[in-house]
Amino acid sequence: MEISHSTAGTSYASSAASGDRPVKVLPLVHPSPSASPAPSTPFFGLWYSRVRGMSGIEWMELLLPCIRWIRAYKWREYLQADLMAGVTVGIMLVPQAMSYAKLAGLHPIFGLYSSFVPIFVYSIFGSSRQLAIGPVALVSLLVSNVLGKIVDSSNELYTELAILLAFMVGVLETLMGLFRLGWLLRFISHSVISGFTTASAIVIALSQAKYFLGYNIERSSKIFPLISSIIAGASDFKWPPFLMGFFILGILLLMKELGKTKKNLRFLRAAGPVTSVILGTSFVKIFHPVSISVVGDVPRGLPKFSVPREFEHAKSLIPTAVLITGVAIMESVGIAKALAAKHGYELDSNQELFGLGVANICGSFFSSYPTTGSFSRSAVNHESGARTGLSGITMGIIMGCALLFMTPLFRDIPQCALAAIVVSAVMGLVEHKEAFFLWRVDKRDFFLWIITCITTLIFGIEIGVLIGVAFSLAFVIHESANPHVAELGRLPGTTVYRNILQYPEAYTYNGIVVVRVDAPIYFANTSYIKERLREYELDTSGTIKRGPDVERIHFVIIEMSPVTYVDSSAIQTLKELHQEYKSRGIQIIIANPNREVHLSLFNSGLLDIIGKEWCFVRVHDAVQVCLQRVQKRHGVVPNIPERPARNKFAFLHSLWKQEEENSNSDTEPLLSQKEV
Repeated sequence: MEISHSTAGTSYASSAASGDRPVKVLPLVHPSPSASPAPSTPFFGLWYSRVRGMSGIEWMELLLPCIRWIRAYKWREYLQADLMAGVTVGIMLVPQAMSYAKLAGLHPIFGLYSSFVPIFVYSIFGSSRQLAIGPVALVSLLVSNVLGKIVDSSNELYTELAILLAFMVGVLETLMGLFRLGWLLRFISHSVISGFTTASAIVIALSQAKYFLGYNIERSSKIFPLISSIIAGASDFKWPPFLMGFFILGILLLMKELGKTKKNLRFLRAAGPVTSVILGTSFVKIFHPVSISVVGDVPRGLPKFSVPREFEHAKSLIPTAVLITGVAIMESVGIAKALAAKHGYELDSNQELFGLGVANICGSFFSSYPTTGSFSRSAVNHESGARTGLSGITMGIIMGCALLFMTPLFRDIPQCALAAIVVSAVMGLVEHKEAFFLWRVDKRDFFLWIITCITTLIFGIEIGVLIGVAFSLAFVIHESANPHVAELGRLPGTTVYRNILQYPEAYTYNGIVVVRVDAPIYFANTSYIKERLREYELDTSGTIKRGPDVERIHFVIIEMSPVTYVDSSAIQTLKELHQEYKSRGIQIIIANPNREVHLSLFNSGLLDIIGKEWCFVRVHDAVQVCLQRVQKRHGVVPNIPERPARNKFAFLHSLWKQEEENSNSDTEPLLSQKEV
């Protein structure tokens, strides 16, 4: 790109005739008239050039991420840790999978099916080496919520739709991974997710109350129907399941707490679900209580291959599939990235989406309902020392053994024991501490948390999420349309200009306003920025003022270093602003634009309208030139001490000259020392 220099070397805004001391200004290099933006390489061009340079091994690692850890596997160091972690989490997963299947309204066997094939597939195509996938509480609630509105859970169609939902979720996740669309979820605030999971955890816990109380309650994702149903059926309350359920829940919470706080007792956290199942089953086999319902017969054997059916209902399942995909991605990718950082390897979010999608698609051909990464099991997998995906393969083997040999033992598992497992798992999702943290840090995020939580509890999951996301996007739009604009002042003894609200000691100059826009300038925020500039022009109180005592503003300097982009609307607004200022005798000045912004201002002709001499590299340069102009207009002569005669004070003169040559306008030359 051709360039033209507005000045050669260092320019001086001075007048020898007036006797003013020169102002040292760094030259701003303007583009030449023939300059044009550098052509950007299209996305597909970058992708194609990258693909062409890939070797065969890189291709294999791209298609099968498991090759990365297989090639670097250290058998002596990793094997024992992976096997122990896989066995630990596998034993934990068996009762959890059955519990979550019940929460989803499915027979417990489908929880075991969902923990078999998807685990093996993810170990091959997933990029995380510690993530433990399978059924989770939140996704199970979403499945139950939508399918319960379509058909009764006792109907075979209910199971077929759950399997179809897994296929649809897998397709969505795979497409998002292939087209690298994971960035779309960045628009959902963390406070929205936290409020949503908190409300969902409360609904999940209440939905399990029927197994503790001994009577059926209404299936709903709203809190008021659940509470009303619980109260209405109070006459059918049974003590045995209530006492057993809360006893097992207490055991689970105690073991979980000991496993978290005592390093030498970490195994208790994973052993909790198995212990609760063993205790409950033993009690049922010994005493045969009639009032405690049990799981019943569980089919033995591995799941058979079958193609998902009932595609005529796919249209009604699309919103839920999208919601489950979003929840699954945020839950899985979040913990997968955290675990990858702890273990020192990189994780590609889009590859992770692809791995989750393929796992769900393949699982749907083997009677699986939607699965994703689990916070609790992934944490146990990490704490147990898992180093690679071999731990996941070990989990899958444990599940296969359970399906082949252990299903007769599951017949007498009490329903209240499985409900206690669900409740203990979701209690960690009630993020009340997050609410207190948001209250202290950011009231806006606290409002998002509260509104999402309350609307999810009152109106249901879909409405709650939509309202939370809508408010989140509204805040994004509001911030974009109302960017931060600050008036700058000079820090004493420096040439640095900072926000006068943040640095009260910073001082400004009479007749000069320095403003910084901390955002791109485009059509949505031009009106707001224009209004703020007018406010700063009119309101000149509240700061320390220096320089000549003038009655009005003569110069408005816009610091544009944070401005990454300007569009045509912004340029038009700046032109209008220049005309308004010009009619009132005010000069607008541009300071420190970046390359793209500078080029846009130049090509639009705005710099010619404003005047290229009013564009500066530094805010300090612009202030010095403006201050000199203000002094000239009001007849203020700076108090500059005379130079000592050379022949009389040769030594002092040489020191003075050396100091002058070394200075680069870091001290202010236009005012006397008393004024500075």
